[in-house]
Amino acid sequence: MSRFEKHIFICQNKREENHPRGSCLAKGSNEVTELLKKRLKELGLNSKVRANSSGCLDACEFGTTVVVYPEQIWYGGVTKDDVEEIIQSHIVGNNPVDRLIIQDKRFLKND
Repeated sequence: MSRFEKHIFICQNKREENHPRGSCLAKGSNEVTELLKKRLKELGLNSKVRANSSGCLDACEFGTTVVVYPEQIWYGGVTKDDVEEIIQSHIVGNNPVDRLIIQDKRFLKND
């Protein structure tokens, strides 16, 4: 039996201000991380779901970038306003939030 059913990684990468790909940290990843962790704990999900800050996920141009395992679902442009929908739809309901999924083929799961 695994310790966690799901892992959520939130990019915290920081690049120089004018970098062409931007950085997730500059796009609000700290706030997304804090809210995700807070809500998981409030909902009693933190024993089954682990949210972690991560280093570079190599997707800052889509940032704030969030990836959920084991499903390998990559979300981009995530804001604090999206956190509850990700939790309720994907984490609780097992229905990924289609509108946030990064559509670049490098980040789409190959079944």
